[in-house]
Amino acid sequence: MLLGKVIGTVVSTQVYEGLEGVPMLWVQPLAKDGTDKGAPIVCADGTRMAGPDELIYYEGGREAALLLEPWFVPVDHAIVGIVDGVEAPQWKGGPT
Repeated sequence: MLLGKVIGTVVSTQVYEGLEGVPMLWVQPLAKDGTDKGAPIVCADGTRMAGPDELIYYEGGREAALLLEPWFVPVDHAIVGIVDGVEAPQWKGGPT
């Protein structure tokens, strides 16, 4: 699983069959120490509860496509859960 922070929402004008009602969120991937890692990505919100500035964990690839019902909808990344806190010696980002 990968860590990220929700930085915004994505609104589409057309929705693929099977993704109706699934929020799409703009997520900044985070490194293990909590710093930004790479460019932001779009994640389908499998929890349907994540919001701006929340720390989340997500999956990519085939695992992301398996998270949502029905299986194998065309997504590259999907949010699995919301992180309540992180306890790590070198952690620099998100809630603690």
